[in-house]
Amino acid sequence: MKQETVSFPQIWTRRKAIVTLAATFAAPGAFAEALTQTPRQTEGPFYPDKLPLDTDNDLLILNDNLTPAIGEVTYLGGRLLDAKGDPIRNAVVEIWQVDGRGVYLHSGSGDAEKRDANFQGFGRFLTGSDGGYHFRTVKPVPYPGRTPHIHFAVKIKGREKWTTQCYIKGNPGNENDGPLRSIKDEKIRNSLIVDFAPIKDSKAGELAANFNIVMGFTPEDKH
Repeated sequence: MKQETVSFPQIWTRRKAIVTLAATFAAPGAFAEALTQTPRQTEGPFYPDKLPLDTDNDLLILNDNLTPAIGEVTYLGGRLLDAKGDPIRNAVVEIWQVDGRGVYLHSGSGDAEKRDANFQGFGRFLTGSDGGYHFRTVKPVPYPGRTPHIHFAVKIKGREKWTTQCYIKGNPGNENDGPLRSIKDEKIRNSLIVDFAPIKDSKAGELAANFNIVMGFTPEDKH
């Protein structure tokens, strides 16, 4: 069985593009402008009702399988920050999403019989001293009633679990998505929409997405 890890999968460390990308996430000037607090969004009904044995941060390779998941490979990362822009360390960031066929890792998901058995569907990462998190996953696809999105949960000791979702910049489905359009403030709404950009010189057509999560508290706040 593949052991759980909170570091880059080995395939990442060999890619100069990803090392450069990670450095960009942590660049001091990346947060020069005023921070917008990330809005809370519903967890939704499809948090896995049975977690996989493999819950690491590489969702493309399940356990010891040799066959990768279907979809556009995406390196998803960012930083977890407090209201002042300082990193939040030792927090668990979880993600879950549909596979390349639009199916969740949940018994109630539509077309469950079509689920990609090689896609992990769920992953966890423990933030380090820079507040950074990293996942390797697939670009989300739409399913009936929703624009493509990825669910996030943040778990911090002494605090209630906090959830949100991130969306794909430029996806036409965003204009009619209920949960996204329910955020009336355009600036706050746009804080959930990120660019899934092609990685330069990637022959496999891999993508990178940067989603920084700004919590509405500082370490001085009482839990």
